[in-house]
Amino acid sequence: MSCAAGQIACSAAACAAYNRRVCRFNLSRLIMLNAFVLSAGRLIQVPALVPEDLSRPEVLWVDMVDPTDDERELVQKVFKLELPEDEEVKDLEESARCYVDENGVHMSSFFLSHSEDEYANVTVSFLLNQGRLLTIRQDELAVFRLFRLRARVQPGFVATAQEILLAIYDAAVEYDADVLEEIYTQLDGVSRRVLDRSAEMTDEIMGQALAELAGHEDINGKVRLDLMDTRRALSFLLRSRVLATAQEGDLREVLRDLESLNNHSAFLFDKINFLMDAVMGLINLAQNKIIKIFSIASVVFLPPTLVASIYGMNFAHMPELAESWGYPAALVLMVLSGISPYWFFKRKGWL
Repeated sequence: MSCAAGQIACSAAACAAYNRRVCRFNLSRLIMLNAFVLSAGRLIQVPALVPEDLSRPEVLWVDMVDPTDDERELVQKVFKLELPEDEEVKDLEESARCYVDENGVHMSSFFLSHSEDEYANVTVSFLLNQGRLLTIRQDELAVFRLFRLRARVQPGFVATAQEILLAIYDAAVEYDADVLEEIYTQLDGVSRRVLDRSAEMTDEIMGQALAELAGHEDINGKVRLDLMDTRRALSFLLRSRVLATAQEGDLREVLRDLESLNNHSAFLFDKINFLMDAVMGLINLAQNKIIKIFSIASVVFLPPTLVASIYGMNFAHMPELAESWGYPAALVLMVLSGISPYWFFKRKGWL
């Protein structure tokens, strides 16, 4: 009983100490910020933090996903800085997205987000502040999951905040490359369906092909926007002179990859436009066939209609009306007048 009582007392004392730490910052709950520290060369996440833990020198990265006002206020109070507002992050002007001030290097870039077969450009804000990296974003991204996995399982993958920043951008470029490869693979399937001369192109198949091509064009456009914005941010980072010589070399490698992906994206745009033109051409051919059928029908039925109209006139002196062979002769004349144009067009090769 004494041991149990001692454990209870220790637990109560620990809870009281923790509550005093939280109340000093007017908080009523644990601050669930994604903070990361180096442990044996690996980047390890600290799951639950109190304010004092954020200011530890071994914290290299603080990642905020859709932070609350209290969490933003806590980070600003601990690091004594002003975080950018959502309106500032969404500003497209380069001077508002990439700049240096007394708090450090600020950068905002588009990252590709994929959820439920839909792609979107999500803005991520970076801040290099006194050897730490702070990131703010509204959604969880596959790029960040990939980076965290690599940094957790590969010792020495990153060692500084600058290397974390470069590794995130490198993972983003790899993710964009994978998306472009997937687009090309799917375009190859559409190309085989559209250009296969042995297969019948129905209206449903052509409509489906157009819908797929429009979707690929939209995704390729978002990837291209992501690549262009990333290139602008990395060029600014290179000019800011905050990287070591080896890190600048890594950054230039990423910029070269970006250039090759931009060329690949332009190639995909050309391929998509070509396939769209091909599908539209097939649609026009199908429409022309339908118009051709109506044209042939009108030409074939026009002479018989003319004959029937003539004998439908109410004139008193029409000799054929009084003859017994008049009606059969009119029918034969109508048939011959319909077959003759069809035979003439067929002989000329117009059908």
